[in-house]
Amino acid sequence: MAAEPKALDAWSGEFGDRYTERNVASADAVRGRARVWGGLLGRMQGDMPRSALEVGPNLGLNLRALGQLADIDLWGIEPNPAARQKLVSDGVLPAERVLEGFGHQIPLADGAVDLVFTVGVLIHVDPSLLEKTVSEIHRVSAKYVLCAEYFSPRPETITYRGEEGLLFKNDFGSVLMDAHSDLTLVDCGFLWRRTTVMDDLTWWLFRKG
Repeated sequence: MAAEPKALDAWSGEFGDRYTERNVASADAVRGRARVWGGLLGRMQGDMPRSALEVGPNLGLNLRALGQLADIDLWGIEPNPAARQKLVSDGVLPAERVLEGFGHQIPLADGAVDLVFTVGVLIHVDPSLLEKTVSEIHRVSAKYVLCAEYFSPRPETITYRGEEGLLFKNDFGSVLMDAHSDLTLVDCGFLWRRTTVMDDLTWWLFRKG
């Protein structure tokens, strides 16, 4: 039997705990995310999502921002226990909307939420699980798929905090479009570190169907 990808144990265990401890859900961080999400939601005017699932929210900076901007039912699927506890204790999500797990196995029905998104999460998905993760994201979305990730025109493995096998750049927009012909590109763009509180991320917004 093949060994599980390193990332699964890393993000659900001590490595993920340390990541959670480094992050801070400050007011400035949430305001910055809200500015970014205001622009992204503007691309969905006329057909706004009424529900959204973030794959890998950690402390929920994106979910906190979305909750300030829209009347939307929010969900998260998160592998790290400390992060899940924080999402509930900080009132970001009710316990029943905090799912345990990874994006390659999402315990929701087909089309369960209007918008499914990742921000800096597909880069941490082992290539052996990327196709399955993208398929699950597509499956549970009823309307929109959005991802914001480090970009590379070709698959590339990067050393991350001294560890191998935990960070993978790619053209994730093409990965999604090539795997699912019913996805139509709404818009794409770049989040520049100097003008946002985000990392330098390329984002793609797709409409399903």
